[in-house]
Amino acid sequence: MKGKVALVTGGGTGIGRAAALGFARKGAAVVVAGRRQAELDAVVAEITALGGQAVAIATDISVEADVVALVDKTVERFGRLDAAFNNAAASHGGLIETLTSADFDSVMATNVRGVWLLIRQEVIAMRKLGNGGAIVNTSSIAATGGNIGLSIYGTSKGALDTMIRHVALEVGGDSIRINNVSPGLTRTPMTAAMPEGLFDAVRNHTALKRIAEPEDVGDVAVWLCTDEARFVTGQSILVDGGYNIGGAR
Repeated sequence: MKGKVALVTGGGTGIGRAAALGFARKGAAVVVAGRRQAELDAVVAEITALGGQAVAIATDISVEADVVALVDKTVERFGRLDAAFNNAAASHGGLIETLTSADFDSVMATNVRGVWLLIRQEVIAMRKLGNGGAIVNTSSIAATGGNIGLSIYGTSKGALDTMIRHVALEVGGDSIRINNVSPGLTRTPMTAAMPEGLFDAVRNHTALKRIAEPEDVGDVAVWLCTDEARFVTGQSILVDGGYNIGGAR
């Protein structure tokens, strides 16, 4: 991806950080976006230490003006946008009767509306630049399976799986591809508070008998943005170590 530009949201930690570093190792200049400036700056420093180019842009993807500014600043800084990994996400877990409409609205504002806003601006920029491009979003195995306590989160990710099929048909004629990665349980700051017993149960149900590391998912997101995946679009790719083989739950 030398000479290309990649945008990563939720890029300060976890899967987003792994993907940002992955893009940089393949030669792309990287724009790292998220809400926590210190974490973004740390990733930029890591990329710079590798000899790459990167900038950090603080962004809340639930705010439309932030999303517009993020994509505009990316193009202004580097002159192009070739790849986007829309990874930022929010979650509120709990039994449905314990959750509130505010919980629902906050998750949807980031996971559905925020990603839709990003896709829209990325498509506008890619079409204007005329170089095609690749967009990847982070979905989840929760979109296709079922788990207690994930009624909001799973719904938001199911919306993304539906969204990309429609967008793929709209943008394919301009050589723009759009796909999702759908991780299983992954060791990230978002899952750090989960009980170790849950990790053990998932590990035992997974064909590869381990929990995903951020790089396991980030590398697939990067691959989907390379020419090696040039004929892949509208797909939600499971990256779950074979968890779903034994039945999603």
